[in-house]
Amino acid sequence: MGEALLAGLLAAGWATADEIAVSEPVAERRAELEAKYAGLHTGDGPVAADGAIVAVKPAYVAEASAALAAAGCGRVLSIAAGVPTATIEGAMPAGTPVVRAMPNTPALVGAGASAIAGGVAASDDDIAWAESILSAVGIVVRVPEAQLDAVTGLSGSGPAYVFLVAEAMIAAGVSVGLPGDVATKLAIQTVMGAGRMLAETGEPPEHLRAAVSSPNGTTVAGLAVLDEWGLREAFAAAVARATERSKELGQS
Repeated sequence: MGEALLAGLLAAGWATADEIAVSEPVAERRAELEAKYAGLHTGDGPVAADGAIVAVKPAYVAEASAALAAAGCGRVLSIAAGVPTATIEGAMPAGTPVVRAMPNTPALVGAGASAIAGGVAASDDDIAWAESILSAVGIVVRVPEAQLDAVTGLSGSGPAYVFLVAEAMIAAGVSVGLPGDVATKLAIQTVMGAGRMLAETGEPPEHLRAAVSSPNGTTVAGLAVLDEWGLREAFAAAVARATERSKELGQS
């Protein structure tokens, strides 16, 4: 997710590569990033900065926060799943503003969906700073921190759900006789086109679904099978389990 955000920010022109410093402990990974993003500064530890993004696995957040505190960091935006702002605040000097966010991987193509919440010391200016970073790669909503685990379960993990739907549609197309390349093109365009209709028409999904569901038609027949196999229940259970897992990560 960290590289997706880096790539998205560079593509959006939010900053140039030589204005960003990346802390990465693995030398091979640093070399890879420097080769991919010309001018990018990398090192095995953080440098002093007005602001920093924490994009590590939850188990390493406390260690990364302590390193930022030692280096000198004015404020922090964390995209670590499940980790509350209080954890980072506890490792930073008192009064350091911390903003917690849950973005998702479509940030890589400028189509991310992020939610943010400020910690106890975060001002409106700090939250606006975090919002400016994430809005460069997609939409941003503000929520209470207590809702960020649910955001993780829905939109944080959501792209993988959609990718799985696309996989299933491609396999289904092949199973009824389509060549693999044809099924792939049609499924991907269908997912993308449906998403654009949702975003651009302003119509709720149930209205758009009803508009293509003629009585006794093919779509109604297919939807009936999805209902019979419990598609809605499966999505509800997936989002609930991912939400719970986010909470577990924050407690570990």
